[in-house]
Amino acid sequence: MKTFTRLTHRHTPWLSPRLAAVAVVLTLAVSGIGLAQPASALTMNARAASPTSPSKIDPADFDPGLIISDYDFYNPYAMTQADIQAFLRGQNCRPKDGSLCLTDYRQTTTTQPAQGDGHCAAYRGARHESASRIIAKVAAACTISPRVLLVLLQKEQSLLTRPSASGYLRATGYGCPDTADCDTTYFGFFNQLYNAAWQFRQYTEHPDRAYAIGTVTVGFHPNATCGSAPVTIRNQATANLYNYTPYQPNAAVLASAGSDGDGCSTFGNLNFWTFYTAWFGPSVEGPFPAFFDDCLNLTGGQPCRAPSLLPSPLPSP
Repeated sequence: MKTFTRLTHRHTPWLSPRLAAVAVVLTLAVSGIGLAQPASALTMNARAASPTSPSKIDPADFDPGLIISDYDFYNPYAMTQADIQAFLRGQNCRPKDGSLCLTDYRQTTTTQPAQGDGHCAAYRGARHESASRIIAKVAAACTISPRVLLVLLQKEQSLLTRPSASGYLRATGYGCPDTADCDTTYFGFFNQLYNAAWQFRQYTEHPDRAYAIGTVTVGFHPNATCGSAPVTIRNQATANLYNYTPYQPNAAVLASAGSDGDGCSTFGNLNFWTFYTAWFGPSVEGPFPAFFDDCLNLTGGQPCRAPSLLPSPLPSP
């Protein structure tokens, strides 16, 4: 798989009132606004995934300005831990070097402190946590969809289908710039997954970056001679993906499904969209119910913050 990522430096979080948690099912109680949990452990998205071969996804449908909606990107309720485990079990996993498939992978995780209002909540470390639980807990802590994290693991290191020892060390490509070796400080499955989610939350809390909502120039390849083109980025989730992987596919890649492109082709954000669409359906669902306004829909970035209204999407162990 051809993907390109770059290191984005971590900054000290700015402490601000916490972003509202992602909406689930809401009911209006007689005494005011009440919360009702749906039957499937707060699974917000009732649409069942209909897996499609990535090779059958038409790259001509790729919209560089709207790769994924905020609704689909920031929804930690999209899958439960059981959903994640079942999804991993359904993959055609063929390890490269005797590594475990994600269905069987376990790791002792370390506690991560809360990063301040609007940022990642605390992550409580535990011994021998399954990959599915780590994914669910990171998603809940940083208010990122577990679907996004699953796609990230596949587009960066093919961990769902072709896991390897090297892939587990570099699971999300965090700390791996285009023109230098990876920073070993961030090696390890949990370390990679948590830091990637942390970074997505950082982009959201501090959206004034090279890739922000509006029309910006996005290159086709790390080699600047390959050129660039303007992209009108329409939402914060798409800006996040460009800040993490700052390239767009060129015409050679978009010409036909399965194209190898040319020497100026990159595949990172196209692969993200392709895997998400193949596994979970359209990546542009939403927005959240209108009465949440911009606090959850993130119109124009993140103009509004409010106290969390919802319980954690993660059940107790």
